[in-house]
Amino acid sequence: MKMTGENSSLSSEITMEDVKNLIKKKDEIEEQIKAYYDVLEDQGVGVEGALVDEEGYPRSDVNLYQIRTARHNISCLQNDHKDIMVEIEEALHKLHAREKTKRQQDETGAQDEAMEQQVTLPPPFARVDAVTQGSPACGAGLRVGDEVIEFGSVNTANFQNLQNIASVVQHSEGKSLRVAVIRDGQKAQMSLTPQRWSGRGLLGCNIVPINR
Repeated sequence: MKMTGENSSLSSEITMEDVKNLIKKKDEIEEQIKAYYDVLEDQGVGVEGALVDEEGYPRSDVNLYQIRTARHNISCLQNDHKDIMVEIEEALHKLHAREKTKRQQDETGAQDEAMEQQVTLPPPFARVDAVTQGSPACGAGLRVGDEVIEFGSVNTANFQNLQNIASVVQHSEGKSLRVAVIRDGQKAQMSLTPQRWSGRGLLGCNIVPINR
């Protein structure tokens, strides 16, 4: 008895729930096969035991109809069992293949997004090589290694030397400056307010130019 219907035409949109249902049907078939084997065991003949006596007459000490029915059903159910095991294997293969494809697409999408961002990011003109704890720069979120692409009005296009940044800082004491950096290949933005604090200067960080 070939399994028909939705189980024989496994959809490419197979889900884990579908696999669980197939496994449940497999378990039910195995239970039915076991029940028929129990019938044969009770009759004392098994699957291959003779149903005729030594003289060739049908045995009268067993239920021939029950035995023949059990043997026939075991044969049919074993075929069903083979079919559903193939379906389970195909379903699992499709499920794993789809998960692998989805994983690859997600990874490709993330890589494309990162590459696109890297392509659109301007080259940095300075790098942060020191940040003092408790300073305005530390409070704003600047970190050592950050590569600066924007510091207030100073950007990659108009940067000439560190005096440009120093001038912006001197004229912006107590005012919030927008700072953009490249960190781990990603753009990060923050607000930095130059102001007096317990340490030297108005920022509490050291910025060095990047030679291009």
